[in-house]
Amino acid sequence: MCRINKNVILALLTLTSSAFLLFQLYYYKHCLSPKLILFFLIRHHCRFVFSDGWFQIAENVGFQCLKTESKDPQLDGIDSLSGTEIPLHYVCKLATHAIHLVFFHERSGNYLWHGHLRLQGHMDRKFVPFRKLQFGCYPGAFDRPELQQVTVDGLDVLIPKDPGHFLEEIPHSRFIECRYKEARAFLYHYLEDNTVDAMAFWKRAKELLQLAAKTLQELGVPFWLSSGTCLGCYRQCSIIPYSKDVDLGIFIQDYKPDIILAFQNAGLPLKHKFGKVEDSLELSFQGKDDVKLDIFFFYEETDHMWNGGTQAKTGKRFKYLFPKFTLCWTEFVDMKVHVPCETVDYIEANYGKTWTIPVKTWDWKSSPPNVQPNGVWPISEWDEVIQLY
Repeated sequence: MCRINKNVILALLTLTSSAFLLFQLYYYKHCLSPKLILFFLIRHHCRFVFSDGWFQIAENVGFQCLKTESKDPQLDGIDSLSGTEIPLHYVCKLATHAIHLVFFHERSGNYLWHGHLRLQGHMDRKFVPFRKLQFGCYPGAFDRPELQQVTVDGLDVLIPKDPGHFLEEIPHSRFIECRYKEARAFLYHYLEDNTVDAMAFWKRAKELLQLAAKTLQELGVPFWLSSGTCLGCYRQCSIIPYSKDVDLGIFIQDYKPDIILAFQNAGLPLKHKFGKVEDSLELSFQGKDDVKLDIFFFYEETDHMWNGGTQAKTGKRFKYLFPKFTLCWTEFVDMKVHVPCETVDYIEANYGKTWTIPVKTWDWKSSPPNVQPNGVWPISEWDEVIQLY
């Protein structure tokens, strides 16, 4: 059986003794079941790892190492800071074994972030089989884990107290960075609204989003930023000050009957309920100071997704079509939240190709390019599908 010298691993672990470590052994040449030694390092716990001294010691015990660093994406566009390099991935190999160090950086939204393993032109693409690495194909975001110390083969390491949750996060961890540089350019061109009213709305909308996220997370209901909230996130990395509401999307298969009660118990009374679970469901809750929370439920067809709309006075129904999408994490108003991974396609479906230009007059029944008539609710069903409070 292929084995790596434990003393070699111990020498490297000694340098990262305060780090968060979770590892498997990767035989990238001779063994049939390739696995990887993964070290997940919370940055502020392991300063020495960043220095060339770590590489010197690694090389002294026989390793060849490759490191990838990059500018901090959150500082993109800030000239005085954008040159700052942060460590992203270190890959070291010894004979037929490889060690992959993935640097997790703490972020203000109380989560951990790791960057993309992007090879530069001068780097050896045959150094290890990069395509088989479990981390680095794209940036990732994870809940901040509570750690515990364990002993594995005589080595003291820190691992998450709930390793199962961490492992479950891995296939769904893909992260999309806010377009900070473009957002700054947008706000410079169109002048950021810093009036008292705009700042007050921003604060209320942020609090409402935090409360909605907490409520849905307690229910185990996944959601994403939708409509104007998604547009604000992608276009200007913030809440659109004239939008007057917070918009979320939920797949209809994730609907739970106790959603309404949970929001009411959280202090958000139901404002209206349109449609029904089988067709065009939409919920709206009243937040503080007339800021409302709209939840749109999405239905999947063979080649597209859609959510419904209902006009209360006439019973007319509308359908909003979207190309199929998956969900990724992003950071928005100091929160880790989901947005469609195919963000541009999603936004263009809802707002057209001119979405970069602010529009303050908007008719939900006719302005969206993806809206189409969907008949009229039978009057006999109005008591069920049109409920106003």
